[in-house]
Amino acid sequence: MRLGLAVFSLATLCALTAAAQTAERLDFLAGHPDFREVSRMLPDYCRRIASEHLAARRRQIARLTGPADIEARRRYVREKMMRALGGFPERTPLNARVTGVLERNDYRIEKIVFESQPGFFVTANLYVPKTGKPPYPAILFPLGHEPGGKSNPTWQQALGTFAKKGFVALAWDPLGQGERVQLYDPDLGESKLRGSTIEHTMLGTQCLLVGDNVARYMIWDGLRALDYLLSRKEVDPRRVGCTGNSGGGTHTAYLAALDDRIQAAAPSCYLTNWERLLETIGPQDAEQCLLPWLANGLDHADFVHAFAPKPYLLLAAIRDFFSIVGTRETFHESERIYALLGAREKLALVEADDGHGYSKPRRMAAYRWFSRWLKNAEDEEPEPQILLATEEELYATRTGQVATSLGGETVFTLNQTRAERLRRQGAPPGGAQLAALIGFQRPEGAVRVRAFGEIERPELRIEKIVYESEPGIAVPGLVLVPKTPLARKPAVIYVHGRGKAAAREDIEALARSGQIVLSIDARGFGETRHTSNDYGPDWARYFGDYDCAMTALLVGRTLVGLRALDVVRGVDVLAQRPDVDPDRLAALGVEAGAVPVLHAVALEARIRKVALERMLASYDSVVRHRIHRGVFEQVIPGVLQHYDLPELAASLAPRSVWVVDPIAPVGSVLPLDEARQLYKQPNIKLLRRRPEQSAAELYGGWIE
Repeated sequence: MRLGLAVFSLATLCALTAAAQTAERLDFLAGHPDFREVSRMLPDYCRRIASEHLAARRRQIARLTGPADIEARRRYVREKMMRALGGFPERTPLNARVTGVLERNDYRIEKIVFESQPGFFVTANLYVPKTGKPPYPAILFPLGHEPGGKSNPTWQQALGTFAKKGFVALAWDPLGQGERVQLYDPDLGESKLRGSTIEHTMLGTQCLLVGDNVARYMIWDGLRALDYLLSRKEVDPRRVGCTGNSGGGTHTAYLAALDDRIQAAAPSCYLTNWERLLETIGPQDAEQCLLPWLANGLDHADFVHAFAPKPYLLLAAIRDFFSIVGTRETFHESERIYALLGAREKLALVEADDGHGYSKPRRMAAYRWFSRWLKNAEDEEPEPQILLATEEELYATRTGQVATSLGGETVFTLNQTRAERLRRQGAPPGGAQLAALIGFQRPEGAVRVRAFGEIERPELRIEKIVYESEPGIAVPGLVLVPKTPLARKPAVIYVHGRGKAAAREDIEALARSGQIVLSIDARGFGETRHTSNDYGPDWARYFGDYDCAMTALLVGRTLVGLRALDVVRGVDVLAQRPDVDPDRLAALGVEAGAVPVLHAVALEARIRKVALERMLASYDSVVRHRIHRGVFEQVIPGVLQHYDLPELAASLAPRSVWVVDPIAPVGSVLPLDEARQLYKQPNIKLLRRRPEQSAAELYGGWIE
């Protein structure tokens, strides 16, 4: 059973007693049979919202009854895609040049460099037939994440075959692959990161903070590649197809949905649907997630609908990690759309009983499809054997890397320029505008709290509680109550990014100083942490709980906003206690807990002061540093169009803000002179914490 309200029912919580737990256990839900799936709470919550959006979308699609409805849908899809991307750059001269040629018996391979934006170089190979009569039909061939970029043997086999069959075919290195490593390290002779998908998502995080998507750059490369293809006299502009596998299947779907010049499409090993994605592998890397896709009522089938009624072939692997069930469901939905347009024969699905990749059965289906629709011919010829070139032979640059041959722009530098042009003006938004930006939705009514046992200490008492932040979200917490004679005591809500157990010494020291401390595991922290990501250790090291964070963004929420809600509801818990002075409430956030705490304070006037320890110094610093770690869970799309963290802290005036050891994007403490440049407003006190300094010593003046 997946975690839900049944697991966290209040009746169950009432029945739980301290006798059921080890007295000193601070992660007290762990091991209890009713809470075995506590780590499923956050992902199940996000997926429930996603399911609601998808159900609403199905009802919308069922109401499409004819061409006018479908045309309106196509316009809607394009408008939402463009908004998610942040628009496209200006169309500037390509400055294309041929840097070399490889000759084959019946085709040639031209090595091309062009500029999709000024100084942003794209390396490509153009396969041109030597037989037949031009102008030829053409194939735009976006590549997937497989190694080697355009030199990958499977791509060479497909591209060479297309050329032998009388098509001009163009492939280019995607960002982070082949000759276009974006975060190139000259000492390593390769990317600073392992794998193109990590590069994509590292850059994608920076793009999201500006309000764009890294797909903006990748799609634009593809559209400019199409511009170049159509500039060639050998190409018939009325007969252009597009096909690619995996990440290339993604971009086939994108390009076909956005550009009317493409007349036939065949994405391979990509199209499924979001319901099945979330049940299986979850959201993929940054360019494959256009935000807020699900909140906008969109799904994979909308790429097909935006292309209808032109010829569209879905190529699928039965044993792919992209769910074949989802592919079939998308196909069946699209069948109805094509039938309404009187073009049912222009939609097809080909499945091969194999795994992920542009395998021979799918390639053969693609040759037949494009021959049928772009050449008006049936092609049953076998696939020829292609003479493969080495990676070096296909280089379009002298060194095999744009970074060392041509220099120029990268996504990192272009995004920095973009950030400067979009620099915010004025004070940060507040109230409803800030809440909407972070996806914060405050539930109505009193918060429900249930006890879970106590721990007695000589100077304080520790109460274990669980409160329902909103339906489906139960927040475990510790209430540390000092044994002092005061009837009403000051109180602080404490949120540590590694959970309440990681903060044990600090919260006890704060409580012994005379204040009540509520230390919580906001959703996704501590014992509610989702730990079943399948992206690998490198991915988790850089992006944390990417699955939940990206799913939240897809449904129009943010983990910052969701966790800020847990903080605000924790304030409700404190405010309704008879031993708390409601006029003396404070908040303290540490590490990944600090950004949500800051936003909670901005939305909750009852919190009179706040301390932020080891908080990300600024979102702008993420855009200005090539590498970051642990930032993705704190992403707010487009935040830098509105405010940055120092500005939000300053906007809390006259409330006091203590900033302790703010950190750089890689996790190191920011040098004091740099921190002072960011946090120089009168209501902000900037401090350093000595290694031996206790929380009581550090925060003594803040508590008073």
